[in-house]
Amino acid sequence: MDDTSTLIDVKEYPDTEVQKNRVLTLEEWREKWVDGKIGFHQEQGHQLLKKHLDTFLKGENVLRVFFPLCGKAVEMKWFADRGHCVVGVEISELGIREFFTEQNLSYSEEPIMEIPGAKVFKSSSGNISLYCCNLFDLPRVNIGKFDRIWDRGALVAVNPGDRKCYTDIMLSLTRKGFRYLLAVLSYDPTKHPGCKRMKLDHREGNNQQNQKAAYGMGENICK
Repeated sequence: MDDTSTLIDVKEYPDTEVQKNRVLTLEEWREKWVDGKIGFHQEQGHQLLKKHLDTFLKGENVLRVFFPLCGKAVEMKWFADRGHCVVGVEISELGIREFFTEQNLSYSEEPIMEIPGAKVFKSSSGNISLYCCNLFDLPRVNIGKFDRIWDRGALVAVNPGDRKCYTDIMLSLTRKGFRYLLAVLSYDPTKHPGCKRMKLDHREGNNQQNQKAAYGMGENICK
């Protein structure tokens, strides 16, 4: 793949006015996990990642892979089982605990000193670390740089007005020559209500219509 982004059939609807009130508080988002209202979770893993996995990994070994707004994505174990190092961030502690339980992984937890009240959960094998905190607080913690980012809906979930801040954070986490695989949704928000977005002091949420793949390499993170 050249140093250009490939974006498949995505039409941009820049009018954020129609979406600005569709937000959830952090507590409401946590309640969705408690109530099991997590229709965005895919128990068999994401089909777009399966389709593009070989191209995404490019045959490289021992990569550092970042999962923004990771939930309990089963794909995290896919990468770990291939020998890669996985780091994720998720606001729901329940979601993180369910990931380790459902994947039969033992783990430890410890506080994140830089972020009061936040925790990091680490697999006993040492190759999966999940940070339970607000994504926008993450720059306060030195989690290193990454070779790959698998964005399985986080950019979509972030409130449109906060996406510049989000992409700045993503870019700050990347190494030279990184690859970024992005699953996005294409819909007209003036015709479809879309999703509510979780308010992260900046924001996020979920929807499922017309899933597309966007591939980025180098600095072409999202176009």
